[in-house]
Amino acid sequence: MEEERLSIQWYPGHMARARRQVAESLKLVDVVVEVLDARIPSSSRNPDIDAILEKKPRVVVLNKSDLADPRETARWLEWFGQRDGKAVALESKTGKGMDRLLAAVKALAAGGLEAWARKGRGTRAIRALIVGIPNSGKSSLINRLAGRNATRTADKPGVTRGPQWIKLAGELELLDTPGILWPKFEDPEVGFRLAVTGAIGETIFDWEMAAEKLIVTIHHLRPGVLETRYNLAKSSDPANPGEVLGEIGRRRGCVLPGGRIDTAKAAAILIKEFQSGKLGRITLDPVAPDPLH
Repeated sequence: MEEERLSIQWYPGHMARARRQVAESLKLVDVVVEVLDARIPSSSRNPDIDAILEKKPRVVVLNKSDLADPRETARWLEWFGQRDGKAVALESKTGKGMDRLLAAVKALAAGGLEAWARKGRGTRAIRALIVGIPNSGKSSLINRLAGRNATRTADKPGVTRGPQWIKLAGELELLDTPGILWPKFEDPEVGFRLAVTGAIGETIFDWEMAAEKLIVTIHHLRPGVLETRYNLAKSSDPANPGEVLGEIGRRRGCVLPGGRIDTAKAAAILIKEFQSGKLGRITLDPVAPDPLH
């Protein structure tokens, strides 16, 4: 029953169009920048991305690394580096890691630009395609590279609606695309992780169930964090996450008439504070021998 409540079935028409747009855009670019959420590197990756991108040179970006466990991020960088060749951690809101990203893009594009010049076509800017699921931070990354608000951003999925070229000063042009997702979240764990990190719209999953699962997960990954953040009793039992959620609501003043706890409001507080990093730097996807399959 719990898995049913956390199961998410979603494949909007604009996502299907986005997949076609990515495939059509590949012939226009030298390099692909694949943006993942550093907290959920495998869950935030489209499982068909290798087939979609074919052999196009690619750099994997673990974005929002300031919200992820740095030890886990280091392990993921090693894993992607062995598998895909280029991987960098990035904080697109502060710019940390941007130099490494630009260096990787230039290195991957060098061969294509040399072939272009040998054909007598002169020189041109590097053309890079930005791909990633909704709310992975693509737009923030582009704006950081551009030094201006070149594209719309928001803390919700689905803001980018169509492909758009962003010409930067210097030697780089970026092609942005809408976020793409897969037609079915067959693994409830993937759906849960996408939900609590903000990749999925708030109206299509059970917030309270997700919050209860998040309580159990955080207790396992970071024992004591919830007790400290919400001034809970040290005896808070993660085996009864509904009670813990109720106590969080009581501590945060989520009380309805008659003294009942507004657990929906408490769930929203917990998930939003996790998303903003107020519960610490937490990575939900562990590195496994082959975590993406």
